[in-house]
Amino acid sequence: MANKWVYLFTEGNATMRNLLGGKGANLAEMTNLGLPVPQGFTITTEACTQYYEDGEKINDEIMGQIMDHINKMEEITGKKFGDKENPLLVSVRSGARASMPGMMDTILNLGLNEEVVEVLAEKSGNPRWAYDCYRRFIQMFSDVVMEVGKKYFEALIDKMKEEKGVKQDVELTAEDLKELANQFKAEYKAKIGEEFPSDPKVQLVEAIKAVFRSWDNPRANVYRRDNDIPYSWGTAVNVQMMAFGNMGDTSGTGVAFTRDPATGEKKLMGEFLMNAQGEDVVAGVRTPQHIDQLKQVMPEVYDQFVKICHTLEDHYRDMQDMEFTIEDRKLYMLQTRNGKRTAFAALKIACDLVDEGMIDEAKAVSMIEPRNLDTLLHPTFDPEALKKATPIGKGLAASPGAASGQIVFTAEEAKEWADAGKKVVLVRLETSPEDIEGMKASQGILTVRGGMTSHAAVVARGMGTCCVSGVSEIVMDEENKKFELGGKTFARGRRYLI
Repeated sequence: MANKWVYLFTEGNATMRNLLGGKGANLAEMTNLGLPVPQGFTITTEACTQYYEDGEKINDEIMGQIMDHINKMEEITGKKFGDKENPLLVSVRSGARASMPGMMDTILNLGLNEEVVEVLAEKSGNPRWAYDCYRRFIQMFSDVVMEVGKKYFEALIDKMKEEKGVKQDVELTAEDLKELANQFKAEYKAKIGEEFPSDPKVQLVEAIKAVFRSWDNPRANVYRRDNDIPYSWGTAVNVQMMAFGNMGDTSGTGVAFTRDPATGEKKLMGEFLMNAQGEDVVAGVRTPQHIDQLKQVMPEVYDQFVKICHTLEDHYRDMQDMEFTIEDRKLYMLQTRNGKRTAFAALKIACDLVDEGMIDEAKAVSMIEPRNLDTLLHPTFDPEALKKATPIGKGLAASPGAASGQIVFTAEEAKEWADAGKKVVLVRLETSPEDIEGMKASQGILTVRGGMTSHAAVVARGMGTCCVSGVSEIVMDEENKKFELGGKTFARGRRYLI
């Protein structure tokens, strides 16, 4: 039998992560749990590897299976690509087996062209929404697939807002957005030298190739190196029916965690935006509302969402990070994954899950990243106090932690003052091996020069002492034992926090 390169969401499950990627496996698992997931299919990580082996081409066998699954998806949804009656629009998202937030590329509203957008405008009675989807699609497709930078389109949006005398994208009318879509297409033609593709199947194939290519983009390569993710894994591609959060004031989109990812506290954390699409929340284009406010805006949707959060956390037995969309008061789940968290939160969540009888102690220990434990053993500032404080200077976080003490300028002084029971912070232009005694006696070390591999940084890390290096804005006056930073003068003996 030929290889199976493409799976419907109904054919997969959470154990198929290596083949379907994290996102695809979890979409399949949520489908199996009976949760409201817009249906679609996943092109496997093996197809990505094959794409590179074939010289960055999608071979005929894989292409044939993709086309078969488009037909299956049309049957499931009752909609058709490029149809004049009931057109199908999809999102195309990457999904590697290890979570790589924001490292790879997404395209929404694929399947739109001049004719389809008019059908949507007429059928929905909401032309503003239809043209908003269209201009977003042209922008994303151009940026992600053809690498025409976002900035060109952002500039056109800003110009349009200025001409119309409005501040927010949502204040632009249907006519404005229609005009913007035309400007975007003209920009595309100017940069690429050909017309924007109008055949939805051509759009889809180009988008799938772009997701495969994004596995090898500079952002992804850096992230993979930093997180020990092998290049050979490849990424899967998820093609999913669109759910629209930008249909008006009864629609919205959001991101939520079942527990606080900073502290580990057991409470729903998250944000949502009404009349928006997913990238608006993540990109910070508009300031979102706290998830609790959804209770006032749409109580029935909020209650359903809270129930789903419990279902998912009980099922995965870990804190979940979820994306959702509300289309005209109907809730859809677009993603769930085990949420990224601080070391402090990881410890609290692991202990709480044991107390709640969700996991055993062995599982709890395996949930803690060994390299994160180090950060737990250092002193830290109270997060609330830190939020209220204003930093006066920044350097490199050469060695983790926090420190508070009286300023001294030499290693000898540091040792003397420490022996007398005082807490000190050693401030130097740069440290040298002779300073080791004083460094040991200090709560923290601050240097004007040097980087992450400087003497101060390496030694401080070895000793577990907090060190901030390379604070180049400091104006040092060692003779008079003082320095200037952020418009203030700090003399010897003054208390200082790093």
